[in-house]
Amino acid sequence: MNSSRPYLVRALYEWIVDNDCTPHMLVNSNYPKVQVPQGFASDGQIVLNVSPVAVRNMHMDNEAVSFEGRFGGVPHTLYVPIEAILGVYARENGQGMVFDLEESLEADDEVEVDDELSPRGSEPPRPSGRPSLKVVK
Repeated sequence: MNSSRPYLVRALYEWIVDNDCTPHMLVNSNYPKVQVPQGFASDGQIVLNVSPVAVRNMHMDNEAVSFEGRFGGVPHTLYVPIEAILGVYARENGQGMVFDLEESLEADDEVEVDDELSPRGSEPPRPSGRPSLKVVK
């Protein structure tokens, strides 16, 4: 299945805007391919005001969020991979969601599969012990 994060990010953004609040995005500024003004990041994180009045040309898809914004009056083009988004919340009341930190997988990285854990037969492994059912009236 696809990651639910991009769908949740878009839904939270829309929900916050629909409730006349200011959507903010917490971003891991050290994540690969993140393009944000580093001078404004602190401890590897940056909070971005992504309200419709604060940004231009916003585009959200399953891969990334991109838009144009101003920092200290200087225009910047920002690019944030979905995996780098740590949270989306409303500035006014803090309502929103925080996401788990995801490890980045570069194209050159190899994913190891433990052959001992994969089933050998056509049947899935069964749990040990007998299942028990209980009649509830």
